[in-house]
Amino acid sequence: MSFMQSFGKPSILIIGCGDIGLRVAGQLSRSHQVFALTSSQNRFQELREVGAIPILGNLDHPDSLWRLSGLAQTVIHLAPPQNQGNRDCRTRNLLRILAQGANTVRRMIYISTTGVYGDHRGAKVSETTPVNPQSERAQRRVDAERVLRLWAPAHGVALTILRVPGIYARDRLPLDRLRAKTPALLASEDAYSNHIHSDDLARLVCAAVYRGKPQRIINACDGGETKMGDYFDEVADAFGLARPERLPAVELEKIVSSMLWSFMRESRRVTNTRLSELKTPLRYPSVADFLRTISKNL
Repeated sequence: MSFMQSFGKPSILIIGCGDIGLRVAGQLSRSHQVFALTSSQNRFQELREVGAIPILGNLDHPDSLWRLSGLAQTVIHLAPPQNQGNRDCRTRNLLRILAQGANTVRRMIYISTTGVYGDHRGAKVSETTPVNPQSERAQRRVDAERVLRLWAPAHGVALTILRVPGIYARDRLPLDRLRAKTPALLASEDAYSNHIHSDDLARLVCAAVYRGKPQRIINACDGGETKMGDYFDEVADAFGLARPERLPAVELEKIVSSMLWSFMRESRRVTNTRLSELKTPLRYPSVADFLRTISKNL
């Protein structure tokens, strides 16, 4: 007897159960049997507390993934690629195992990134904008998308890709950066940044399980058009911190990490028109809306 038959509920497998995965598991465990892949037994209790059944395995080690075959009808893939290379080996390892499950999987939700669009110098981008990855990190995400878009229709799987921008929450704000007085770019040189609150993203992932159209890409962002420095200013004001100094790009690049600079040098305004397909209004349509809710409790 399979796991799905033994529990009598539709089954969902979450790959990559960090902050967003825990939020998703907590919501879906009310109506589904939720399995969560983790590479650490130390996380078993945390996963059980949100109603998930932990499965020990590591995407970097395919021989540890055999339990996933035939386990679930729906797979939510939140795991990032490995840290090097331009191919997502983890997604490839996952799909090889899932393909052995006698076509059990019927729906896949993949969490990608708006970084696949690359730099558009502040212009608007939509889901039909060609990808233009400008870092290895983004190239790995494009590779994952391409592999999934080939695999899904070939195996009768309805695939929904959510492209996600910068995720924020009460414990995911740039407070350490502000306290360290890390400068931001001059307004005239600054890049647009795009955001989504953790709670809203988790709700959108759950909505995609029910309403995601097959072979569809959706920008899962709030649609705001805030420049990065202005975002830092908003957070600083909400917490009574000093606004960061503004520097020209030629100076700032020398003092920030290469990872941070890779984010700061790409500017685009990501539209979210297709978000309406998921029929899930955002609780926080902008960062400012969220900051107003927490400033009352400071």
